[in-house]
Amino acid sequence: MGLRTLLMLASVVIILSGIKAASQIVVPFLLALFLSIVLYPLVRMMARWRIPSVLSILIIIVAIVIGMFMTVSLLGSSLNEFTRTLPQYRGPISEHLRTFQAYAAQVNIHISNEELMQYFDPSALVSFITRMLSGFSGMMTNIFLLLMTVVFMLLEVQTLPGKLAKALNNPQQGMLGIQAALDSISRYMTIKTAISLATGLVIWLFLSVLDVKYAMLWGVLGFLLNYIPNIGSVIAAIPPVLQTLLFSGFSDALIVTACFVVVNILIGNVIEPRVMGRGLGLSTLVVFLSLIFWGWLLGPVGMLLSVPLTIVAKIMLEATPSGQRLAIMLGDGK
Repeated sequence: MGLRTLLMLASVVIILSGIKAASQIVVPFLLALFLSIVLYPLVRMMARWRIPSVLSILIIIVAIVIGMFMTVSLLGSSLNEFTRTLPQYRGPISEHLRTFQAYAAQVNIHISNEELMQYFDPSALVSFITRMLSGFSGMMTNIFLLLMTVVFMLLEVQTLPGKLAKALNNPQQGMLGIQAALDSISRYMTIKTAISLATGLVIWLFLSVLDVKYAMLWGVLGFLLNYIPNIGSVIAAIPPVLQTLLFSGFSDALIVTACFVVVNILIGNVIEPRVMGRGLGLSTLVVFLSLIFWGWLLGPVGMLLSVPLTIVAKIMLEATPSGQRLAIMLGDGK
């Protein structure tokens, strides 16, 4: 028994090492897979309107490309302006650090202003944004390949049940497990995408009304980070709050903080649980640990997809007698 457990753990380590080594291939595939799961209900809805599947897929992809280019053009102008004005942050940062240094000296904590500025140097962020913009053309190539993969996946969906029925040893039980996984992931990803989009739009509107610079940039950041459970919305609030604190003062930063708190309470704690209904079937601890694990294994994309990937793992464990106990430990106990 101990030898079997040791061999099983060694196999898991080898598999995870292989996935991490092949992350450049695995990550685009997972993105395309989950994007296909989100878009497939639209294809089925258009099929009920008697629109051919090829035409419906083409319409969806064209709409995605148009929306992507519009967002990228607006976001690009905000990023360029942000990059140009970023050196201006050095003065306010230095002033606030001197204030902090004075308060620290009152309690016999002596900190060098130069050492503090090394940790809050805006030039490091400027170089990061420059590298990001210089790699924009390569990113567009990856997006093109990603969309092509999504197209072929959506075209292949109709023939997939027949292939799986022939390939599985127990087609009926296997198809039930696959259908359960697809339904859970599709429901979660569709609702989460809609809620994240609403979160990004509300943040953008709030910050625009408050006349906060780069509201579009912070709204897109809020949309993306809302996919990360528990801590994503908190991370999204940090840059605009710090920016407002540096340039507009403490009172305006407090108002921006209150706006983010209201948005997170209303959308994250009131609307999202009601829309999700019966929940994910995962404990809160498992959701947080899955964020750390998938982030380590697959990088930022793993953090975005941590919950659906854990749902898939739980459903796969439930399908095997030896994995049912572990699936129970991953559940919420209901």
